[in-house]
Amino acid sequence: MPNVYGVLPVLEALRAGDRPIERIVIAEGARHERLREIIASARRAGVPIRKEPRASLDRLTDNANHQGVVAVAAAVVYADESKLLEDISAETIFLLLDGVEDPRNLGAIIRTAECAGASAVIIPERRAAHLTDVVAKTSAGAIEHLPIARVTNLASFIERLKERNVWVVGVESSGEMSYTEYDYSGPLALVLGGEGRGLHRLVRERCDLIVSIPMRGRITSLNVSVAAGIVLFEAVRQRRERQGGKGAGEQRSKEAEVQRSRGAKEQ
Repeated sequence: MPNVYGVLPVLEALRAGDRPIERIVIAEGARHERLREIIASARRAGVPIRKEPRASLDRLTDNANHQGVVAVAAAVVYADESKLLEDISAETIFLLLDGVEDPRNLGAIIRTAECAGASAVIIPERRAAHLTDVVAKTSAGAIEHLPIARVTNLASFIERLKERNVWVVGVESSGEMSYTEYDYSGPLALVLGGEGRGLHRLVRERCDLIVSIPMRGRITSLNVSVAAGIVLFEAVRQRRERQGGKGAGEQRSKEAEVQRSRGAKEQ
C-alpha cells in the first residue's frame, strides 16, 4: 500500500481510519498550521509520530511536494494486544523483540516464528523495525498468517503477561542456563534483544530467567533471527515430546503463581 503525503491527505487518512498506518513522519522545522490537527488525530488513533530531517521525507515520497508530513503505510494491520492476552492458553508461545531495528531481521524472525507455530510476535513502538514492505517480503508471506502486535512499553507488557502466569524467558549470552536445559512447558514468552545491544535493563530485569545459546567458535554471538529459530524450535521439540503427558502446562502456571506471590511478599 503506498504512503500518503501532504497535510490534507494525511489528515483525512487518519480521520477515515480505513488505511493501516505505520507512523506519521513530520519534517523537522515544519510549521504548517494544521500539523497540530494531524498530531492530535494520530495520537487518538494510536499511530506513532516521528520528526525526521526533510531529506527523509523526500526519500519516502520520491521528492514529491509532501508539505512536511508523510503517513507511512503499514504492510498489514497490527493485532490487538488485549485480544492476545485474552486468548492465552497452556500452548501459547509469544516472541517478544526488544529493539530489533533491521527490517530483514524482523521479517526473518516472523517467518521462523510462523513456521514454529508461535502464537504472536510482539514489537515495541519505538526504536524498532515495523511492518514495512521489506519486512513483508523477507517474511515470505508469514506476515499474513501470524499475529503481530505493537506495544507502547515492552517492560509493562511483560508485567501483564506475568499477571496471567506466562513464564517470560530472555535469551542472551549472559544467561545462567543453557537454552536446552530449560523446561518450556506452559504459557511462554521468549524475549530477544536487538542487534548488538541485547536486552535493555528494564526488560532483562522483568524476565523470570535468562537462557543462553553456548558458542563453540571464535564469534561470540548469533544473528538475532538465528537465535530466535534455535530457541523456538527447542521449545517446540520439548512440547511435542510431552504431548503424551497431560497437565504439565497447568502445573507450570500454578508454580508461577505461587513463586511470584512469594516474591511479592518478600519485597
